Amino acid sequence: MELLAEKLRPKLLKDIIGQHHLIGENKILNNLVKNKKIFNMIFYGKSGIGKTTIALTLMNELGFRYRLLNATINSKKDFEIVFEEAKMYEDLILIVDEIHRMNKDKQDLLLSFIESGKLTLIGLTSSNPFHAINPAIRSRCQMIELKEITEEDILEGIEKVKNIYIDIDLTEETKKHIARISGGDLRYTYNLIEFCYNSFGPSFTIEDISTINNRANFYHDKNEDGYYNLISAFQKSIRGSDVDASLHYLARLIEAGDFDILYRRMLVIAYEDIGLANPSLPPRVLSAIEAAERIGPPELNKPLTYAVIDMALSPKSNTTEIAYMAAINDLRKNNVGRVPEHITTTSKNYKYPHNYKNNYVKQQYLPDNIKNSKYYIPGKNKYEEAMYNFNSKLKEE
Repeated sequence: MELLAEKLRPKLLKDIIGQHHLIGENKILNNLVKNKKIFNMIFYGKSGIGKTTIALTLMNELGFRYRLLNATINSKKDFEIVFEEAKMYEDLILIVDEIHRMNKDKQDLLLSFIESGKLTLIGLTSSNPFHAINPAIRSRCQMIELKEITEEDILEGIEKVKNIYIDIDLTEETKKHIARISGGDLRYTYNLIEFCYNSFGPSFTIEDISTINNRANFYHDKNEDGYYNLISAFQKSIRGSDVDASLHYLARLIEAGDFDILYRRMLVIAYEDIGLANPSLPPRVLSAIEAAERIGPPELNKPLTYAVIDMALSPKSNTTEIAYMAAINDLRKNNVGRVPEHITTTSKNYKYPHNYKNNYVKQQYLPDNIKNSKYYIPGKNKYEEAMYNFNSKLKEE
């Protein structure tokens, strides 16, 4: 049985909802179609925003020969069959969904065909490709980010449902409610409408939706108490050492269900706001996140709660953030000059610190133009003060 989301899948670029930075007159994807060109590409972005649809639409408009495989579902044998086909047809395009889940054997096979030019790859992933995809494959592909679909885009998609369900009759309030709780996931929107239409009839209501979906709309309502406001409140509560507020926003974020953003934000907070005041904490946060990923819902809250309490109660320091910003501002505003000759790769004048007392020898490391620059100022906490004092004393001897 073909699902509503499949029935409404666009066949042409002009029918795709959202992604206005890629689709339209003189935009990237339209120009590829116009020039009848395709390159190795990886589309990345959250689930339900159109990665597969765009890839298939491109193939439809270009008229190129292609095969669609899923790195999780399809076996090594399935990939080998496509590779054999690529030997016969030099213009074959391989679309790989969930490419971040390809195991090493599949990746090695794929890489050899990309390198030889016998096959063009279009990879699709909901993970960060700069972390999740083999660097050798990634370096041969153009990274193209798909943006989150807005509530206005979702409402546009809801109107298209009438092409399939002619008798559907939803109030404007119901449509807006669906758009709010869909969280930028158009596939989720269509699946929800299909379920409700067949369960409650063509005029189902917000109350009907609430009986099978209790996701509160404020999690994704960016015009009011939106999801990104929750992320902001979460970080500021931890930064402000308010453990109760931190747990409150953690609970709301867990209920929202976008764990990738939550995990990234927790790691950012650990390094940005706690940093060297408690240097053993960031690895503990990472360990808690890995445990949460392994445990999964509904009990992933246990290691995350543990980590958030640890973070909120911890001493704080933002010295690493300040130090980096000072260094990058110096780089962008000044002519910093060349690396000193004595610490270049081939220099014979380099003094190896381990050959000297206390593993230290005085020599210049910064370029001449900025040799007196100071970026790091220690925070007023035991660890940073102790390390800085040790370092200062070392240089005085």
